[in-house]
Amino acid sequence: MAVERASIVQDLLWAGADAQARALRERVVRADELLLHVLERQALLDPALNAFRVVYADGAWPAAEAAQKRIDGGEATPLLGVPVAVKDDLDVAGDVTGMGGRPQHGPVTADSEVVARLRAAGAIVVGRTNVPERCLWPFTESLAHGVTRNPWSLDHSPGGSSGGSAAAVAAGIVGVATGSDGGGSIRIPSGFCGLLGVKTTRGLVPLGGERWHGLSVAGPIGRTVADAAAMLDVIADDGSERPEGGTPYRDAAATDPRPLRIALSWRTPIGPARIDRRRRAAITETAERLRGLGHEVVEREVPAGLREFAMFLVHYLRGGGDDAAGVPHPAWLESRTRGVRALGRLVPDRLLRWARDAVPGSRAAVDRIFDDVDVVLQPGPTGPPFRIGAFHRRGALATMLGVAPRIPHMQLWNLLGHPVAAVPVGRDDAGLPMGVQLVGPHHAERLLLSLAGQLERDRPWVQDRPAGLG
Repeated sequence: MAVERASIVQDLLWAGADAQARALRERVVRADELLLHVLERQALLDPALNAFRVVYADGAWPAAEAAQKRIDGGEATPLLGVPVAVKDDLDVAGDVTGMGGRPQHGPVTADSEVVARLRAAGAIVVGRTNVPERCLWPFTESLAHGVTRNPWSLDHSPGGSSGGSAAAVAAGIVGVATGSDGGGSIRIPSGFCGLLGVKTTRGLVPLGGERWHGLSVAGPIGRTVADAAAMLDVIADDGSERPEGGTPYRDAAATDPRPLRIALSWRTPIGPARIDRRRRAAITETAERLRGLGHEVVEREVPAGLREFAMFLVHYLRGGGDDAAGVPHPAWLESRTRGVRALGRLVPDRLLRWARDAVPGSRAAVDRIFDDVDVVLQPGPTGPPFRIGAFHRRGALATMLGVAPRIPHMQLWNLLGHPVAAVPVGRDDAGLPMGVQLVGPHHAERLLLSLAGQLERDRPWVQDRPAGLG
């Protein structure tokens, strides 16, 4: 009987956060029981994966007890009693916020707004997940905390900078985790790990200040569309002042959209991208699936070019450089991070002002595509996950040039602030995940979740598990 019970809970770990919340509400499992299995799974798998910087076991137990009392009292929230992980760029009271490197500051005294909202909803914060230093890179390796590995292949990266969060979710340790995205850092790990990630509209999720001059936003990474939607219902401002506002994101994820007009867009702001054969075929197949689901798919290129690419580059270099320059102990930074700091110094104030002032005009120009279509379908990563150590000992500029060809469709949407859903679309010939992007106009998260949910119901992916992880 105990073995059968353990099997039920293990299946729940793979089912995702939304299924766990439902099982808790229906008394299939207790919060402390679910937490026990999460902590045991983390202890079993994380020595190989290195997804977590720190685990908060001592604090998680009383949080689970309090959540269970709320459940027993009839309360229901989207994540009540559900274990979650947070990326190591959000403040957690009593802990340092390391940002992937040697901590530059002491422990903080208060939770970030996102963490506070998770706790208020009864989610159990079980730990902080690893990132590359200062969240700068699309792979998760650092001198301070080592290498984080992809559950689908330990020789490959889960991506970055939200790589630890993606690895923890892909391994079935937690069903949902926070990420942040300043140039693809939610969408890249989601694509590399076969997960659903949402880069939110700028300002939808409170970050307590501007990051990278407005490029970076927070959002969820989940095993399913419902997982990401449930977290958004907790951490996002509901947007009730907008026409579509107030409807729970979870309800949107469960509801098929009306027939949509969808643009399949291949080009990047700097021109055509080289996409590997299997991923190009998966994107084309996704377009055909959407047609089969009743949507009209047309080929339309996003009206953006070298000007927008230059604007992003100015934001990224100056943003990353300002962040690295703002730490109290710059000598503690990795040499590659110090390289970003040096490159940032080359961007003068007048150039930053130009890039920032030009954003509204570029956004208006790009938004003209949404006069004709509802959603844009684009490639996610154009090739497989990076191999572990591929950029070892490379400097900042060499690393940027090395990673850029695999993620060229990402950065425009950080510059302009649009929401994007990263959606799994199967695996390549080597068994590694592939993904696409669904892009919408500002505050179209509900529409994107609805469309992603329809794709998921058409071809569910939640039971597609990395081999050997149980």
